[in-house]
Amino acid sequence: MRVVFDTNVLVSAFAADGLCSKLVRRANKRDFTFLHCPVIVEELRAVLKKKLSATEEEIQNAVALIREVGILAEKFPDPAKTPRVVNDPNDNLILFCAVMNEADFLVTGNRDLLAIQKHGKTKIIAPRGFELLFD
Repeated sequence: MRVVFDTNVLVSAFAADGLCSKLVRRANKRDFTFLHCPVIVEELRAVLKKKLSATEEEIQNAVALIREVGILAEKFPDPAKTPRVVNDPNDNLILFCAVMNEADFLVTGNRDLLAIQKHGKTKIIAPRGFELLFD
């Protein structure tokens, strides 16, 4: 099973020891193949710094963990050519990172993305729904 985590899932994983942290631990145990792309890593850096006031060392550690646990996606959407499916351009890039790399799931807390439910073969699911797949 190939999975992309939206940036909000990763930020939640680093902000608190809860459901999203559990999903990152599952990725580390290789319960599924976790894919990431540069737009997610860069957005993670920005959000950790701006919203959580993380230090540069904390940000570097978070990015290192993502790179260790996940696999860099092979295909990346071109921002100039990515179709607009939702309003936020970064959300479109994350969606197409998942779709272009044939992810089975895009796990997100983003309501705009969740409203789509599926794009191509990629199902869009909330963290709780994804965790329920393992019960």
